[in-house]
Amino acid sequence: MAGMRGLAGCGVMALMLATAPVASGEAVPAAQETSAAPDVRPDVAAYLKAFYAKPNPPFTRELLMQIHKLPPAALAAMAQQDLPIGNVTTKDVTMPGPGGPMALRLFDPRPERGPGPVVVFYHGGGYVLGSIDTHAGLAAEIARQLDLPVVSVEYRLAPENPWPAAPDDGEAAARWVAANGKAFGRAFTGLILSGDSAGGNLTLVTAAALRDKPAAVPVVMQIPIYPATDFGKLYPSSKQFAEGYMLDAKSMASFTEHYAANPKSPRTSPILGDLAGLPPTVLVTAGLDPLRDQGRAYAAKLVETGVPTAYFEGKGLIHGFATFRKAIPSAQTDTAAFLHVARAMLDEAAPPKK
Repeated sequence: MAGMRGLAGCGVMALMLATAPVASGEAVPAAQETSAAPDVRPDVAAYLKAFYAKPNPPFTRELLMQIHKLPPAALAAMAQQDLPIGNVTTKDVTMPGPGGPMALRLFDPRPERGPGPVVVFYHGGGYVLGSIDTHAGLAAEIARQLDLPVVSVEYRLAPENPWPAAPDDGEAAARWVAANGKAFGRAFTGLILSGDSAGGNLTLVTAAALRDKPAAVPVVMQIPIYPATDFGKLYPSSKQFAEGYMLDAKSMASFTEHYAANPKSPRTSPILGDLAGLPPTVLVTAGLDPLRDQGRAYAAKLVETGVPTAYFEGKGLIHGFATFRKAIPSAQTDTAAFLHVARAMLDEAAPPKK
């Protein structure tokens, strides 16, 4: 129980960690590194000081399995560093999944709406933590800023369910939502895939799967938020921000071990796959994130492939900022900004009104 109290003390941080490449991977040339001191925002510096003032328990298999047994209310209580969901309509739905029933939750700023696209959202947490409840604030914010319904997905977590359980569930959920708008009282005409951290990785993997074998409605956009894109290389930012910026190398290595994925598979490292034909993309990174450079590399490959792409980097922000909007107030401005970019791209691509 001491470990559980320590986890509650570190709050949603644990629920935002994303799996990153292990140290055995091929290194990217060090010439890309910078020797300049990173620019840290004042509210980020205050957050990091408070975070490291508290001891954080190691994420052992036993601790993770204890966390997975917690009731939803206890998990939601860990998300105290994010803003509340506010005034949105919610509806819980259960779908049949590859490993059994899967929970889905609708977030919509409107109680009713006509036919249109839906956002399918995958929460972060390094494939071992997180839930619909821990990420409800971000799902609701996406719904408000885009003025679209969001369906958040409860996928299976490691270590009990290692890779490929998470990508299997992610793809299954997108296909089911595409074909079952009536279950939410909506009529869906297209999918927008989004997720933060590990959920950003699932966003990219699912988008490729639905490109190769389309769902009942097309994928019209993807919005990966500080995603893991490459498990096979160490990028300069992995070294530059390995310690002291919350997403520490030790935790990432632990989550990588629990997830037990094949780093050479495009369903683990989507940057290794063919990116041609993927939907328009808004890719988000954080300036102080160990995963930053692999996000940059994926965005660059999209551009080189000819995929319409917008790249947004939260300067002076850490990994997980979109769910730290209460603890790091300036992160709300950046979260709204990248969602405004996505809204503008959607409006530009929409057919003209008759």
